[in-house]
Amino acid sequence: MRAAVHHRFGPPDVLSIQDLPPPRPRAREVLVRVEAAALNPKDVLIRKGRYRVLSGAHFPMGSGFDVAGVIEAVGPRVHDRSVGERVFGMLDGFRGRTCAELVTLRADQCAPAPEGLSFVEAAALPLAASTALQALRDVAQIRRGDRVLLHGASGGVGVHAIQIAKALGAHVTTTSGAHNLERCASLGADVTLTYDDPGEPFTQGTRYDAIVDVYGNRSFAWARRGLTPRGTYVSTVPSRTLFLDVARTALASPKARLVIVRSRARDLDTIASMARADALRPVIDRVLPLESIADGHAHLETRHARGKVVLTIRR
Repeated sequence: MRAAVHHRFGPPDVLSIQDLPPPRPRAREVLVRVEAAALNPKDVLIRKGRYRVLSGAHFPMGSGFDVAGVIEAVGPRVHDRSVGERVFGMLDGFRGRTCAELVTLRADQCAPAPEGLSFVEAAALPLAASTALQALRDVAQIRRGDRVLLHGASGGVGVHAIQIAKALGAHVTTTSGAHNLERCASLGADVTLTYDDPGEPFTQGTRYDAIVDVYGNRSFAWARRGLTPRGTYVSTVPSRTLFLDVARTALASPKARLVIVRSRARDLDTIASMARADALRPVIDRVLPLESIADGHAHLETRHARGKVVLTIRR
């Protein structure tokens, strides 16, 4: 089977397409014929070696965590998935491999793909929408009427976080580049601000029940002045400073938290339900063939992607 791999850490051009033996599903796993796979900043950081403590350095190393396709085989002790079923899902961990013609994953890491969505659209959702859902619903514990600030709202996670926050009943303020203000508003943001608004988003005295740092370049010290007394700052990017802030606020308020996304079939079902109800629509920056995976990685590195980068796998 064709698969995207790299044999060392480095720039996008370390990626290549190679023929590998097809995988076989083990107990509680399914084998999926991949139609589309999405890229995420996580893939870039792993390829660069930034997460080598977690990914290891055993090569060749694959790429990709999001997947949409058709189940080709099921392993022993799989009872809720069937051959021929259209599914979407994501891998946990730090060893990606969905940018390939075939991939195995646990049956509880995938769910029926949302009706009415193409494979490309379905592949854009799992990791980004799960991150947004778990950050807002589980970590920040957003309730109807809460005020939420999404910093860096125009990227792959942010564009889905806007929609999910609105679906949860929140009042949403976003920060983004000026050229993305209209897009954030079209996705449901109530207030749209640019990164360079002097002193914003706190100068008007607004306080937020949750501030989600999607971009990952802010800090709890920055967010604290804009939080309500019992508010929560959530970052999607781990750092030493964040871990210290999480420890310091474990028993205090406001709180600092890190969202560690987990692949859960029940959350994928929730995401699919939102998509069916038109409360959540995939936002795609560009679609590339598998052979152009290096171009996809390079585009993500610019941090200017306006939505997801999705690869199609079939020739």
